[in-house]
Amino acid sequence: MQLSENAAHTPGTIRPGGRTARTRAAVRDAVLTGLAEHGYPGLTVEYVAEHSGVHKTTVYRRWGSVEGLVADALQLTGEASWTPPDTGSLDGDLRALAHEVTETFGGAPATAAPTAFVAAAFHSRRAAEALRDFYAERFARCESVVARAVDRGEAPAGTDAAAVVRAVSAPLFFRALITREPIDGPLADQSAAAVAAAVRAGAYLPAG
Repeated sequence: MQLSENAAHTPGTIRPGGRTARTRAAVRDAVLTGLAEHGYPGLTVEYVAEHSGVHKTTVYRRWGSVEGLVADALQLTGEASWTPPDTGSLDGDLRALAHEVTETFGGAPATAAPTAFVAAAFHSRRAAEALRDFYAERFARCESVVARAVDRGEAPAGTDAAAVVRAVSAPLFFRALITREPIDGPLADQSAAAVAAAVRAGAYLPAG
């Protein structure tokens, strides 16, 4: 990964020389566990050091703070080789995306860490930026879903892929994170079907 010269001195935003992937993954796992157990306000560098097996001074030197730890954990998660679904149809792809959201945010304990990441974004500017970058990258990967739909004649050319993915996820996120209502498979199917119909109607074409 190429980094700008300005970013090279910000703890938690770089991969310093000599840091192994194993160390970074251990720290990320400790951050996830800490967020799930204590939330962002209760996460400490000392906790991460103890649970990752990385010395506290090393954690401070390389990540700088809890903000840096959370930002780097999100960055590392974003680097995972996730690919959007390819079911052969727009409806199937959107259903698969919606079901991924329900699996991630649909119930404890699996939802604890991702929910804590979202909560951290309300407490920390760097965490908010990292979360925004994470989803921007995910939306970019999902452009292939809409591109294939256009090629198959299921969506008009020019359909905004990011808007489509946001629309599929939005009602699920609202219930899971705002009203704290349960989300499940039927709700995921409903959201996907509504967005697929809107795509075919041209609802996600650029205005004007």
